[in-house]
Amino acid sequence: MDQTIIRIIAQSVGIQEIQVINTVQLLNEGATVPFISRYRKERTGSLDEVQIESVKDAKEKMEELLKRKETILKTILEQDLLTTELQKRIEDCFDPIELEDIYLPYKPKRRTRASIAREKGLEPLAKIIMNQNEQNIERRAHSFVNEMVESVEEALAGARDIIAEWINENEKARSIVRRAFDSGAFVTSKLIKGKEADAAKYNDYFDWKEPLKKCPSHRLLAMRRGENEGFLRVSVAPEGEEAVARLKRFFIHSNNTCTDQMELAVTDAYKRLLEPSIETEFANSSKEKADDEAIRVFAENLRQLLLGAPLGQMRVLAIDPGYRSGCKVVCLDAQGNLLHNETIYPHKPQEETKQAARKMSSLVSSYQIEAVAIGNGTASRETEQFIKKLHFDRELKVYVVSEDGASIYSASKIAREEFPQYDVTVRGAVSIGRRLMDPLAELVKIDPKSIGVGQYQHDVDQKKLKNSLDKVVESSVNLVGVNVNTASQHLLTYISGLGPQLAQNIVDYRKENGPFGARSEIQKVSRMGAKAYEQSAGFLRIPEAVNPLDKTAVHPESYHVVEKMAKDMKCTVQDLISEKELQEKVVLTAYITDKIGLPTLEDIKRELAKPGRDPRKGIKVFEFAPNIFKVEDLEVGMVLPGIVTNITKFGAFVDVGVKQDGLVHVSQMADRFISDPAEIVKLHQHVHVKVIELDLQRKRIQLSLKQAPQT
Repeated sequence: MDQTIIRIIAQSVGIQEIQVINTVQLLNEGATVPFISRYRKERTGSLDEVQIESVKDAKEKMEELLKRKETILKTILEQDLLTTELQKRIEDCFDPIELEDIYLPYKPKRRTRASIAREKGLEPLAKIIMNQNEQNIERRAHSFVNEMVESVEEALAGARDIIAEWINENEKARSIVRRAFDSGAFVTSKLIKGKEADAAKYNDYFDWKEPLKKCPSHRLLAMRRGENEGFLRVSVAPEGEEAVARLKRFFIHSNNTCTDQMELAVTDAYKRLLEPSIETEFANSSKEKADDEAIRVFAENLRQLLLGAPLGQMRVLAIDPGYRSGCKVVCLDAQGNLLHNETIYPHKPQEETKQAARKMSSLVSSYQIEAVAIGNGTASRETEQFIKKLHFDRELKVYVVSEDGASIYSASKIAREEFPQYDVTVRGAVSIGRRLMDPLAELVKIDPKSIGVGQYQHDVDQKKLKNSLDKVVESSVNLVGVNVNTASQHLLTYISGLGPQLAQNIVDYRKENGPFGARSEIQKVSRMGAKAYEQSAGFLRIPEAVNPLDKTAVHPESYHVVEKMAKDMKCTVQDLISEKELQEKVVLTAYITDKIGLPTLEDIKRELAKPGRDPRKGIKVFEFAPNIFKVEDLEVGMVLPGIVTNITKFGAFVDVGVKQDGLVHVSQMADRFISDPAEIVKLHQHVHVKVIELDLQRKRIQLSLKQAPQT
């Protein structure tokens, strides 16, 4: 890779050039980001996943830029206009905007006003005006009047069109206008006449104006959505005539008959060509920044959701609550397999409360249920109250589980393949139960965009959104690791180095040969080459394995190091894992080699101390206020328990148990300035909030965190 590119990437990511070189080399060799971050710390200087992703993204952008340069050079060469100086300028340019400015005069154009004027032979007149030395330009223009040019006015107008195009294609001119936009651009939103009634939800933006630099991502995306729906007209431009004045100062250096023509040409160049072009540029770049911010928020929310606390392997009774259609009940074993399904009708209109109570007690006893999961949708609070009033033959914890995405899963191809003989209601209840047991394993089956934790997710660049969310899923799955003997094909797909086909091959191997007994056996899977095994092995765990290291995140390539440690301590590997005193006696520096350094050895020691540790937190039971069921039950001043359901740039939404989430605006989160709500709250965090404003008609609830004591 070119040294200049390496330097640019290093500066943009904020790392050393050698770290860029080694990271790019690993990526080119086919290593994944999770693998590099976890097992190649010596090569990268202990870069984390975010930094490695940044190097990868910067590398891909540079590769796109190089391809663009090739296209530009080829196009100019075909026009026979490529000089040595121009070629060097293009080759030395690494700024995409500057590159397009260099290319603009040579870019193939449709027929323009300037090209029409050239066809009429008016380019010499344009050059005369541009030189600004002519004392009587009208007289000179008269010599250009002919059968194609009917008058002096037409000749001058055509010449001005050519000059306007020259100004538009001038790099300095574009830089001047860009600076004017950068320092003083405003984003303005206006209602399109006659759309008042249909555009009510965009009422805030009927007459809105603010500096582009200060416009937050959510507001810009809201305005752009209103524009796309045909309700608003949105523009980005600096105020006044400062940009035109700067252009005139740069281009006009005379005081003669050419001056007026130049002033007209400069103004036309700005209004007709430069301003729309640079406005599009700034509109696109501001939209891209807003997209990036919205995608970042969505990705962080998704990460928190995927890494939500798992209940673990327990026998669960899951309920998808409802009124008229009843509550769908399923019983799952500790592995999440469906044992039984049933429908009960404890609520109106049927109110078969006694029958439902008897049935629930029977199911809990028969299937030795250890926990209850209730979906948080329709009739959730009433179902929770119903269950908690029952007396079972054992102590049961009751959990309310988010249903977001469950209906998408239940109607999906994946769900049909898992439960071909059951309808969507049973599949949905199973998903709720499994989500309690292991959110990560269940949520990977659902398109992340369906989970409902995004901000303007349908308005952002969909390809970029998908790439970002896929990376989050991959990162989360590999952070936790999977049991290779129980993981679904969908979960295995996200393991470093695998993908859909190898994941399916692992599942097929299990069906044919039974569970894996050792990590090394994974190499027998069809199409599992050396590279795929290297990339995946450390993230695939075998809890039942004879070799205790197969249960850990220690990579097989490092087993010999642990074995040597055990040998030096005169104990077995199992003893080394089990006894903290032995681990503390290990002097890591004694095991440093040219291939294994201190960072990897420290990781190994941490893993031996807590083998196969799940990085996710333990699950907690949450209870809503017992007397609050609907918005009408709320009063200003109430302090209530709630669960954070979504985090945006402008605040966080909190479920207080009334079927309508309330908003904690960012200004109500703390007594200090908060730029990002994620500094204060996490998804599914249990909080206390104070009701500070109610709009019963629109069912809007304004909440405060800073006015409520947190336990």
